[in-house]
Amino acid sequence: MAAAVFVGAGGPEVIEVERRPLPEPGPGQVLIRVEAAGLNRADVQQRRGYYAPPPGASEIPGLEVAGTIAGYGRGVSEAAWPEGTAVCALLTGGGYAEYVAVPVSQVLHVPDGLDMAQAGALMETACTVVANLSHTVQVHAGDWVLVHGGSGGIGSLALQYLRELGARTIATGSSEAKLAWATAHGATHTVDYTREDFPERVAALTEGHGADVILDVVGAKYLDANVRSLATGGRLVIIGLVGGARAELDLGALLTKRASVHATTLRSRPEEQKAAIVASVGQRLWPLVEAGSITVEVDRTFPLMRAREAHEYFDSGEHRGKIVLTA
Repeated sequence: MAAAVFVGAGGPEVIEVERRPLPEPGPGQVLIRVEAAGLNRADVQQRRGYYAPPPGASEIPGLEVAGTIAGYGRGVSEAAWPEGTAVCALLTGGGYAEYVAVPVSQVLHVPDGLDMAQAGALMETACTVVANLSHTVQVHAGDWVLVHGGSGGIGSLALQYLRELGARTIATGSSEAKLAWATAHGATHTVDYTREDFPERVAALTEGHGADVILDVVGAKYLDANVRSLATGGRLVIIGLVGGARAELDLGALLTKRASVHATTLRSRPEEQKAAIVASVGQRLWPLVEAGSITVEVDRTFPLMRAREAHEYFDSGEHRGKIVLTA
């Protein structure tokens, strides 16, 4: 089979398409013929040499796919998952390929109304959003939630999900176009972080209350400002480190606010935890997608053979929503 791999650490130039053996589904796994694979920031961090696959995971990048059932490992019911069934899956790696094997517990049927490109852009993002906003912390109706990167794939979906939960949201972005995108996807308010001090704006918008929850993909660069933005009892959830991994934390400010900091990843979680998150996504998010309350935005698609161009486009920062590789 064809697979797009990283032959070194660096820019998109390290991406090559090679021939790799067809994966064999193990016990409890299904083989999926991939029709679409979402491109995520984690893939870019892996490409740059900052995010190695967990032990035992495929070195082929790609954390989410959509496609059709093409084979079975021992213990999987063919009656429950007939060959050719349209599915999407959460992966630990291996999505940038024509086939991938994955535990059946990390597979869901494609939601009604979505095409394969949309389905391929959904699973990793959906699991990240639900895991962090309904498991790591529980967002309630009326909560103030600050979402950094409101025009990205995670930000776009998080804002829509939060809207359905009844939260009041503030999204950050770097341009009028990105802020307009965030507003269109559920942001109650927006902040241009290139021109405005977001802790000051959060304080003003919430009338001094602060953010009950912050969903942060930036990390170290925003740590101090995030803590200043928190409400009493607020919860900072860090899910990305694009702004660095090391920063000084003012514990006094955290104590005064009785606040907490949570740092989470999805990829390295045990299989049973991923299975529970996937099941929760099916229960909480799939009905909203099928009802049209949550949309899946695909900015551009690129054939797998042009994975290098897809990464170049991602690195440009011009995309809104998700970039998808197609068969």
